[in-house]
Amino acid sequence: MASISNISKGSIIRFKGEPHSIESLMHRTPGNLRAFYQANMRNLKSGRNVEYRFSATESVDVIVTERKQYQYLYRDGSDFVMMDNDTFDQINVPEPLVGSSARFIKDGITVTIVFSDDGSILEVELPTFVEVEVTETSPALKDDRATSGTKPAIVETGAEINVPMFIQTGSIIRVDTRTGDYIERVKK
Repeated sequence: MASISNISKGSIIRFKGEPHSIESLMHRTPGNLRAFYQANMRNLKSGRNVEYRFSATESVDVIVTERKQYQYLYRDGSDFVMMDNDTFDQINVPEPLVGSSARFIKDGITVTIVFSDDGSILEVELPTFVEVEVTETSPALKDDRATSGTKPAIVETGAEINVPMFIQTGSIIRVDTRTGDYIERVKK
């Protein structure tokens, strides 16, 4: 058990019997009231976001975690097959643990898998940015390129994102895996 004041963003705690990842933690001291910590957490089993106020003196159960690098190999039904970069052992990771960023997983990508102290997988972290090729998008007319609008495009992983008008089929782009937003065109 640790005091809530010793916890930081990114920590994984056991809250109401389930693992939660701390997304943000703010210390608040309102005028006549006692100080408290406002926590935004993500339930690692269901994926739902939770807000909770902890008393400044409250203790929480911190889960001891281990992070290991794995390489994505292939898809097996609804599971992702990953290989440990050190021992070459393969494990199956259920799709819900990867979350919404699963649409940007491509062959050979290196991910970080977070294991709890009992050996179960808590979450899978993709790199913040990935480079993908645009496989399908509507061609831009000369007039469209002068405006700052966007158009839908399908990338090599099958995900659909909005890109600027000047992006064409075959372009390599950088995408934020957390939000699915276009960041920039990559020149190769």
